[in-house]
Amino acid sequence: MNSKSGDLPPLCVDLDGTLIRSDLLVESLLVLLKARPWLLLVLPWWLLRGGKAHLKRQIARRVRLDPATLPYNEELLAYLREARAAGRELVLATASDDLLARPVADYLGLFTRVETSDGRANLSGAAKARHLREQLGAAFDYVGDHRKDIPVWEAAREALLVDNGGGLAQRLAGNERIRLGRVFGAPRGPWQRLGLYLRALRLHQWAKNTLVFIPLLTSYHLTDAPLLLNAVLAFLAFGLVASAVYLVNDLLDLAADRAHPQKSRRPFAAGDLPLLHGLLLAPLLIALGFGLSLALLPRGFSVTLAAYLATTTAYSFYLKRKFGLDVLTLAGLYTVRIFAGAAAIGVVVSDWLLAFSMFFFMSLALVKRFSELRALAQRAGGGPAGRGYFVDDLPLVANIGVSTGMIAVLVLVLYLHEQIGLGVYAQPAWMWLLCPIIAHWLLRVWMLAWRGQMDEDPVVFAVRDRQSQLAAGLILAAAWLAI
Repeated sequence: MNSKSGDLPPLCVDLDGTLIRSDLLVESLLVLLKARPWLLLVLPWWLLRGGKAHLKRQIARRVRLDPATLPYNEELLAYLREARAAGRELVLATASDDLLARPVADYLGLFTRVETSDGRANLSGAAKARHLREQLGAAFDYVGDHRKDIPVWEAAREALLVDNGGGLAQRLAGNERIRLGRVFGAPRGPWQRLGLYLRALRLHQWAKNTLVFIPLLTSYHLTDAPLLLNAVLAFLAFGLVASAVYLVNDLLDLAADRAHPQKSRRPFAAGDLPLLHGLLLAPLLIALGFGLSLALLPRGFSVTLAAYLATTTAYSFYLKRKFGLDVLTLAGLYTVRIFAGAAAIGVVVSDWLLAFSMFFFMSLALVKRFSELRALAQRAGGGPAGRGYFVDDLPLVANIGVSTGMIAVLVLVLYLHEQIGLGVYAQPAWMWLLCPIIAHWLLRVWMLAWRGQMDEDPVVFAVRDRQSQLAAGLILAAAWLAI
């Protein structure tokens, strides 16, 4: 940093996409919709009534964002701290509303002036350029990140760029009216960006959707090619809709994810992907999933898929914060995949399978909740742990979880007793092996959770864990020998 930074003109800094790797308008909109989703209907009225500045002000009046949780551009932030220490005047110049931008400036303590949208004027593009000229004169430098900032760079003495890709650096370098100075960051290549989108879609979570194949197995139609094709299409449709749900969950849980040691690395929480892309991608995935369902699968599957979407939406907005209802809903979301698989191939789910799956997946849902609460308890040191639970509830959660798992095994015992009496299996003795294998697996999962070694969804854990893979192989082998 030049030792004479104090003699340089003011350095104006954009906020969205520049100082922070996010957008305060989208962030505040998501917080608003999570708390009061019905206000989505009012947004067009706010926009038509007073333009974008009025829309921003109406949203900002109804939400609060914690500046400490925002994903800052650390490279630029270090540069600004050095400039401020050298005596240079820093100005936060942003199109974000003053009610949201000023707390960020106060939190950082770097800026001597804050120029923002005020509910009447939207400080963006040419309007920002005119405003800064009026306030600072012709001599100022400007840090931005978007093509909307080109009028401001043209008005500035020097342009500094946060390069988020899109070829903007080359465009500025070829503009004779812009003097390009320092460029912060390096844009990701196409394969890196694709990897981020695939991470956001959580393709590894598609392992849960293999549950749609269970009715195909239990009805002994695995070699029926048309039904197998339907099951594969059901898997794809469910995966697309489920990925859309994961996107929505990530967008609604930004603050909580950023406070979590692992979830803070998710693409939207970390600011690696624009939030607006998630808002656009989620409905596209839903449309693709239902389009595939309606075009190629029985109508009953589409109804089941719609029930899944409605239930998981209710879970995201409300049910996951309610003790008991959260795990019952999670168990139901696992079980509905089995119903979907049955609807896709035109078979009826037995009461035995329904009872087993509800108790089994309720135990796994409690494993997930127990692990989350345990991690929160260690960080918080006691007191409320969130989502309707307290740290003192951990032993109760574990007791209920182990109990429901053993009830699932008991349901399996009663089912086998009935089926073996009916002469369904040629070698029924092999089927009894399922009970100790499943009981041992459940107890092992709970032991790992109790020891703090279960840091992910138990179904995803089962797909990656070798002992779980061995257990699944033994179950399939025993069932094959019995049949």
